[in-house]
Amino acid sequence: MAKFSFEHSFEIDTLKRLIAQYQGLFRHQSLLDLHYRGEPLSVTAIELGKQDAPCPTVLFVGGVHGVERIGAQVVLAFLGSLLNRLSWDSHLQALLKEVRLAFVPVANPVGFLQGSRSNGNYVDLMRNAPIDAEEKVTFLVGGHRLTNKLPWYRGKKGMEAETQVLVDYVHQLQDSSTSVIALDAHSGFGLSDHIWFPYAHTRKPFEAMGYIYHLKQLFDRGYPHHGHYKLAPQSHFYQTHGDIWDYLAQTNPSNNPFIPLTLEMGSWAWVKKNPRQIFNFSGYFNPQKTHRHHRILRRHVVLMQFLIEAAYANVLENINQAQFERLQNDAERYWAKKP
Repeated sequence: MAKFSFEHSFEIDTLKRLIAQYQGLFRHQSLLDLHYRGEPLSVTAIELGKQDAPCPTVLFVGGVHGVERIGAQVVLAFLGSLLNRLSWDSHLQALLKEVRLAFVPVANPVGFLQGSRSNGNYVDLMRNAPIDAEEKVTFLVGGHRLTNKLPWYRGKKGMEAETQVLVDYVHQLQDSSTSVIALDAHSGFGLSDHIWFPYAHTRKPFEAMGYIYHLKQLFDRGYPHHGHYKLAPQSHFYQTHGDIWDYLAQTNPSNNPFIPLTLEMGSWAWVKKNPRQIFNFSGYFNPQKTHRHHRILRRHVVLMQFLIEAAYANVLENINQAQFERLQNDAERYWAKKP
C-alpha cells in the first residue's frame, strides 16, 4: 500500500500554510499530537480575539469525518478570509476586541490521510461520546460495537483521543465564555442543507432550544432570501448513540448558553447534478466540479458571519429569564412535529 503524506491532504497543507503565514495574528495550540505512517499530525486549535476575560465565543469545527473534506474546507476558507481582512477591516478589528473566535478545522487528521469516516482506530468520532440513545437506533448507522470493520463503529474503550481533546477544549471554552455557539461542518445527508441541533440521542426537547429559535428569527428577518437551511433537532431525522454535541450539552461546566449546531451539507444534490460522482467514494460527500466547489465555499459565509455578529451583539446574553421561557415555549411548539 502506498505511503500517505501531507501531499495527499489539501486541508492539512492549508492549515499549515495559514499558521505559517499569519501566526502573529492569532493563538494556536496542538490539542493532540499524532503520527500516521511516519507522518507527524496535530489536532490544532486556533483562536482570534479576546482572551483576558469571559466573552462570547464562536467555535467552528471541521473534519470530524475524514472523508467529508468539504466541511474542513468551508471552515478553513472562512478562517482565511478573516485573516486576510484583519489588516484593514475596522469592524472585524472592533469585533475581535469583544469576541473570541475559535477554530478546530481538522479534528480527525488521520481520517483525512486514510480517506475514511473514522479515525486511525476505525472509530467514528461522532458515535464515540459516552451517551446512549434512549430508543432503538437504525442498524449500524446509529452507532454499534460489533466490529471496527463496519462503519459507524462506536469503539469499546471509552473516548478516542481525538474525541477527548475536542470535549476538553469545548469544556475549556464553556468555562471561560459568557456564551458559546459552535458550528460543526459535515456533508452527506439529503438534497438540502440542514442545520441540526441536540438532541440526537433522545426526542426530548433541548433545554436551550429557545436560544436557537431566537437566532432563527433573527437570521430569517435579516437574510430573508437565504433561508435554504432546514433547521431542526437531529432526532427528527434519526437518533444515534455517542453524539459529541449531545454529550457536551449535557456536561457543560457553566450555566451560560451553549448552542451546538451541526451544518450537514446536502451532498446528494451534488451527486444528482453530477451522477458520475457515484464512481468515486469521495464524490458521495464532496463536490467534484470546480464551479460547484467554489459555490459551496461561498454558500455558508453569510451563516458564519451571522453567528459572529450575533456573538458581538451579545444576543444570547441579553435574553432575560422571562424572555427565554417564552422563546422556549415557542420553540417547543414550532419543533413539536417532524418537518
